[in-house]
Amino acid sequence: MTHETSRSARMPKEQRREQVLAAAREVFVAEGFHAASMDTIAERAGVTKPVLYQHFPGKLDLYLALLDTAIDELVTGIGQAMRSTTDNNARVRATLNAYFGFVDASDGAFRLFFERDLRSDTQVNARVERAERAIAVQIAEIISADTGLNEQDAFLLGAGLQGLMESCARHWVQQVPSMDRAHAVELAAQLAWRGIRAFPKTHPPVVQDDDH
Repeated sequence: MTHETSRSARMPKEQRREQVLAAAREVFVAEGFHAASMDTIAERAGVTKPVLYQHFPGKLDLYLALLDTAIDELVTGIGQAMRSTTDNNARVRATLNAYFGFVDASDGAFRLFFERDLRSDTQVNARVERAERAIAVQIAEIISADTGLNEQDAFLLGAGLQGLMESCARHWVQQVPSMDRAHAVELAAQLAWRGIRAFPKTHPPVVQDDDH
């Protein structure tokens, strides 16, 4: 069997696709989207370029597929953390730990989510905004259930907490020298908790003045 034949050995389509995605993730994380080439990705995946293009028509298609997977992992992880306890103080810490864990993962998937140079692309931006909204909605649902705040008010708070998580995690991962993850999570959790605990579980309704 020649080298070229071994590279193109038949493999189930889904398995081949996962192989290509794994290679693409490594290349994007190491080189960035713009510097990465389809030639390099094909070589890393051990396939020919025609095989690569059978699965993904272009580099952006590869990136979007990886981004979708990263977003699903992040949103699912946040949801699991929020459902892991009914104690809201512990819930704040668990949620932040899940977010920082996503950023700290060895596969570098967070770099796809935080890639600033691609936010101008409408497809990328739409996906990132979808992820941010999904997380904010999960937070808002718990806030609304616990405080009695209406959907609009609860979502504003949820969006604020989502933004806090993303901002803190982005700063932490880019910081040199790096800060201990547990310490970073604790600092962010204290900030978030001191804000959200101001809204009691039985939030009193706003009383309107009869003169207004």
